[in-house]
Amino acid sequence: MIISASRRTDIPAYYPDWFCNRLREGFVCVRNPMNFHQVGRIALSLDVVDGIVFWTKDPRPLMPRLGELQAYPYYFQFTLTPYGKDIEPGLPDKGTVLLPAFQALSRMIGPERVIWRYDPILLTARYTPDFHIAAFRQMAQRLEGYTHKCVISFVDLYRNTQARMIGLGFAPLAETEIAELAPRLAEIAGRHRLVLETCAETIDLQRFGIAHGRCIDRRLLEQLAGCRLALERDRNQRPACGCMASIDIGMYDTCRHGCKYCYATHSPKTVARNAKAHDPLSPLLCGQLLPEDAVHERTVKSCREEQMRFLD
Repeated sequence: MIISASRRTDIPAYYPDWFCNRLREGFVCVRNPMNFHQVGRIALSLDVVDGIVFWTKDPRPLMPRLGELQAYPYYFQFTLTPYGKDIEPGLPDKGTVLLPAFQALSRMIGPERVIWRYDPILLTARYTPDFHIAAFRQMAQRLEGYTHKCVISFVDLYRNTQARMIGLGFAPLAETEIAELAPRLAEIAGRHRLVLETCAETIDLQRFGIAHGRCIDRRLLEQLAGCRLALERDRNQRPACGCMASIDIGMYDTCRHGCKYCYATHSPKTVARNAKAHDPLSPLLCGQLLPEDAVHERTVKSCREEQMRFLD
């Protein structure tokens, strides 16, 4: 079993104590996003967890506690973009805080375990293609040697993000714009020893040397675990997503970054209410188990194939 922590919220930034408490307790409870009172209880013991994938924009709160994770194979998907407070109002300064944090994390756990996400790419009057090229070049130069891979995607307009994007002069990228931007990004990535991949994009950019990526990556997880993993593609994700199946332990409307393009946040008021209800000792990310909750044990198992092999 692979744990995703989390596509729904930034656990390293806001809930590191809760996460480490869950590992120590050996289980976590997760509410069904479609049925509030349906709760899954998920074992987190080493005999069933084959790997953990963290998704974050600020890993600093979790970094002092990484020693508690050393028994688990894990890596980070670290989103680092050049947007300002108009797009990402809750993040600290990129150049003086987050880029050094990326470098520090890489020094702690190794560059192969820190994936740079330059996503989503969006265009406005301020964030033009030339802006992205200049920003990507500067970031790639500072991150050279601290990561081996960069993942890009192009912004999708979700129903809950439309109102937040009003006033920014935002428009979805046309395929012609993507085709013009992609080879320039690929050239910069190659110059700085970065493999460039896309995330859940249907457009084929192979001609520019940009492959379809797998953010929950079987090959990387096998390398970290030291054995073959019988993982299958995640059928609960979008058709263009190449990720392996995982169990997400996060909760929507709990991330306080406030990014305008975020599909996992519907209401700032709900985020504030959920954050106030957070208890680091609770089995749930927010709130407590209620008498009317139906808690069921999720059937989970390790996907390890114990026979060692040379990993390709």
